[in-house]
Amino acid sequence: MPQPPAPAEKIEFYAAPAGGWGALNSVKNTLLRHGIAIKGAKTLLSANQPEGFDCPGCAWPDRNHASTFEFCENGVKAVAAEATLRHAGPELFARYTVAELAQQSDFWLEDQGRLTQPMVYDATSDKYQPIDWDNAFALIAHHLNALPDPNQAIFYTSGRTSNEAAFLYQLFVRQYGTNNFPDCSNMCHEPSGSGMKPQIGVGKGTVTLHDFELADAIFVFGQNPGTNHPRMVGELRAAHRRGARIVSFNPLRERGLERFADPQDTLEMARLGSTPISTHYFQLRVGGDLAAVKGMMKQVLEQEDARGGVLDQAFIAEHTTGFEALAAELRSESWALLEEESGLSEAQLRAAGDLYINARSVIACWGMGITQHKYAVQTIQAIVSLLLLRGNIGRPGAGPCPVRGHSNVQGDRTMGIWEKPPAALLDRLRDVFDFEPPRAPGVDTVGAIRLMQSGHGKVFIGLGGNFAAATPDTYATWKALQRCELTVHVTTKLNRSQVVHGQEALILPCLGRTEIDLQVGGAQGVTVEDSMSMVHLSAGINPPASAHLLSEPAIVARLAAATLAGRSRVPWRWLVEDYRRIRDLIAQVFPDFYDFNQRVAVPGGFRLRNAASERLWETPAGKARFYAPVVPRDTPSHQARARHPHQMVFTLLSTRSHDQYNTTIYGMDDRYRGVYGQRRVVFIHRQDIHALGMKDGDWVDIHTVWHDDQQRSAERFRLVAYDIPRGNLAAYYPETNPLVPLSAVADAAGTPTSKSIPVLLRPHGVGVAQAGSHV
Repeated sequence: MPQPPAPAEKIEFYAAPAGGWGALNSVKNTLLRHGIAIKGAKTLLSANQPEGFDCPGCAWPDRNHASTFEFCENGVKAVAAEATLRHAGPELFARYTVAELAQQSDFWLEDQGRLTQPMVYDATSDKYQPIDWDNAFALIAHHLNALPDPNQAIFYTSGRTSNEAAFLYQLFVRQYGTNNFPDCSNMCHEPSGSGMKPQIGVGKGTVTLHDFELADAIFVFGQNPGTNHPRMVGELRAAHRRGARIVSFNPLRERGLERFADPQDTLEMARLGSTPISTHYFQLRVGGDLAAVKGMMKQVLEQEDARGGVLDQAFIAEHTTGFEALAAELRSESWALLEEESGLSEAQLRAAGDLYINARSVIACWGMGITQHKYAVQTIQAIVSLLLLRGNIGRPGAGPCPVRGHSNVQGDRTMGIWEKPPAALLDRLRDVFDFEPPRAPGVDTVGAIRLMQSGHGKVFIGLGGNFAAATPDTYATWKALQRCELTVHVTTKLNRSQVVHGQEALILPCLGRTEIDLQVGGAQGVTVEDSMSMVHLSAGINPPASAHLLSEPAIVARLAAATLAGRSRVPWRWLVEDYRRIRDLIAQVFPDFYDFNQRVAVPGGFRLRNAASERLWETPAGKARFYAPVVPRDTPSHQARARHPHQMVFTLLSTRSHDQYNTTIYGMDDRYRGVYGQRRVVFIHRQDIHALGMKDGDWVDIHTVWHDDQQRSAERFRLVAYDIPRGNLAAYYPETNPLVPLSAVADAAGTPTSKSIPVLLRPHGVGVAQAGSHV
């Protein structure tokens, strides 16, 4: 199979700031590579605008939909990939068997361009062939209605799915009879909701963008906004310029947390200038955040004991419970343990605590560097407890801010995409639609994989996303998917999930966010909810890539109509003639969406109510709750080192490159980390390379150390000396997803612990048993 020329591979330190001319050059090259220099520029002018579309890149909010021209480098890559002139039509599938497609890289598959027609798998030829929409829906309906138990079907949802599509999807699936709703929240921010909901009554952040203008300090935990949320860096830059403290906790030195040049600041660009981001940078160990936060709290309490006036005693008395237990736990903790587990010195921990004490209003942000750990929920509850000590929730410039990834991952959960739906939601669905929803909990993402492994999960339907690439324990997941009787993927582009398929398989191509969605009632807009609970409209401006595409709401509605024929009184196809009809139903089910159509018509939309931001605590006690965190001494890495006392056990975190968004790979460069033309690299401290008896640039295989003794490995990674704490490694996903066991999940949340996997390194081609011991 012909391959494009391989890009030049090199490792070269990147001295420039994040953003700046490097970002503009990348934008130019991206648009040229997709052949859309003029179309792409025109499209970007409508990004995040009142009459335009919401950027499909991430869930960071826009400061002012009515006036700003705001997008980022990775947003451009997302838009260009969707607006590309490349098409993956029937001719592509006629040229290659699925076995041949499966040999290609993830980058190659998505780089073929936009899917143009529904396709069905033909086992005889091992090829996908065209199918019309009616027959595609009939095939799915046949499989679903043949199942003896609705719980044998699995309905996955991507965080790019709109509110309208998500609402119809959950309604359809619950009328069908199951709560099997694994979604991307299960793999990223599930611990944020699991931790905050019992603590402050809401599972979402309490801050708005306006709070970033008022904060005296912004603490950033486990997050790399320069790559993952570049527009957030603009807020951090503005905060730094007005004198706020930006305090970053990250094992890696990340350029986007160090310096940034705003491509939309003409003066800064002309002067080749940049602005510092972090005023303080704490390079802790992978997984050391819980100990670090506890150390900060211990310093706060000791300063209160020494001089008083540090705690917000009135807030604690009126609004919280559990303070005495927390204080007792903090007083009993040793600084030596906190140093050992955080990787920071006592002096550093006290300094971080003093930064918190000396700030009147504090925002705490976090990303998947916090949530994808075994003790993620406890760490989040510790961060929120830190905020509660000085009343930093429910007042201007302060509060928790979990920064979500996909553009509507938060909205999908609001719409009811949840395997554990609250009784109140099911009661509202019953009352509005006159049916009895299923009450038993469904499966989350890991549960869905296990259900397919067992043979009881027989039909898998994915509304967006790339399930086969995003999930842990890759080869076990692939075998599970291949056991299905039918796999279906609603998608814009070809990806790994379509070449890892069930006995029968369908590809259903849908409209992208940038495209005009024309229904009977005219051009439609969908709505999304960003990380700060703002709900706004998104309407595409480009003609569809193909006349055969359907919108996600239309696909869900037609699938529901075909499957539930004679069983549902919902007028599915009538609803998608005008999406305002769907929004009227959403308003009937969710009180916070009252007058939905009128409120969302205002430029910028509206913010959903957040009770915790009003200091109304929807918890059993009616108050916010302190949690007394216990620093774990029995993590998977601790256990692995105990089992292999004479070997160097590392803790591996998976990360994105700068040419990547989740599993979508836009190119082979990671500019800010100095990696070009390649992805199979592992970042490691230079002294650890020497301790292994190797040298920078050597090739290694990575082996998981896990209690089930199952062999999990990822082969041929290049050692790259990097500024990372000793004993820690970093490498890209999805290449390292095979190393994450299905049983490696966050306590009380079930999220795969992809940021903290105990591993061994061996010279490439030398197995663990052959390598012997390393001290």
